[in-house]
Amino acid sequence: MAENKTQPSATSASEFIASIENPTRRADAETMLAMMQRITGWQPRMWGPSIIGFGEYHYKYESGREGDFMRTGFSPRKANLVLYIMPGYADYSDKLARLGKHKIGKSCLYINKLADIDMAVLEEIIEAGLDDMARKYPL
Repeated sequence: MAENKTQPSATSASEFIASIENPTRRADAETMLAMMQRITGWQPRMWGPSIIGFGEYHYKYESGREGDFMRTGFSPRKANLVLYIMPGYADYSDKLARLGKHKIGKSCLYINKLADIDMAVLEEIIEAGLDDMARKYPL
């Protein structure tokens, strides 16, 4: 049975953010940390060396693969700020159209900097992702 390669680490999210060299990326990470703590009500937890996650759920696929992972989170990477909206973006087209400059992957939202987007819409997207996760993986 294969497990998720990205596991929680003992690193402090605040210490990790303080170590970010780019001042804009660091400030955006501080903003995201405060926003996600406020929205989720959960304390941040580092997943691997660079992902700040909130909440946790247990998944089990038909293939037998299972594990634990964050419900939502973000990573202030060098190229962009990555937000993890775990259920993906199937029904978010209206919100994404109002967000501003971004790119998407399966469960990732890529933002160059927070100044490029509408923060209220970003909150809507994070909340919608958490609602979707609660339906699929009840707390």
